[in-house]
Amino acid sequence: MTTELETIRQKVIKCTKCDLCQTRKNSVPGKGNFQSDVIFVGEAPGRNEDQQGEPFVGIAGKRLTLALENAGISRDSIYITNVVKCRPPNNRVPSVLERNTCSEYLQKEIFIIKPKIICILGNTAFNSILGGSEITKYRGKIVRKDEQIYFLTVHPAATIYNQELVNILKSDISKLFKTIRELKDNKQVKIDIEYTS
Repeated sequence: MTTELETIRQKVIKCTKCDLCQTRKNSVPGKGNFQSDVIFVGEAPGRNEDQQGEPFVGIAGKRLTLALENAGISRDSIYITNVVKCRPPNNRVPSVLERNTCSEYLQKEIFIIKPKIICILGNTAFNSILGGSEITKYRGKIVRKDEQIYFLTVHPAATIYNQELVNILKSDISKLFKTIRELKDNKQVKIDIEYTS
């Protein structure tokens, strides 16, 4: 399994499928525990991630780490990635074309890891994966689509500009891991939104 993820990682590093390859310093493959019960999916790398070639290493990443630690979870125990693997110039929102071009990598990461739950961080990931919008309205909700369970929350970067979201992110992450424990114990989990294909 690790070799499959390593293959994707190498493909991401060398990827030239869209114009973002011309402006990036480093592409940013997913990172973490390939046996994780959860995959966290954000929007795209920022400046720090672009420089270091790793996901969530800037301020937003630190906010996520704090929310995880608050829930008693170590960052090393989870897998984290983005919808788009290269930084869009000036941190703009990635275009639909960029998201679609990159989607194959995320689909393969999900297929290999087979997480119990996918935690969607923020509006861009929500829109890319489930076609949703208004993450603040739907945050904290558990969604099921095609037998895969998703959990919705705000992007950790949003907590930098809106302090009220710090505690919301913490409580959402705590709820996420409570839900994961229930899934592992084969308990019935309340699904808030059911997508029918």
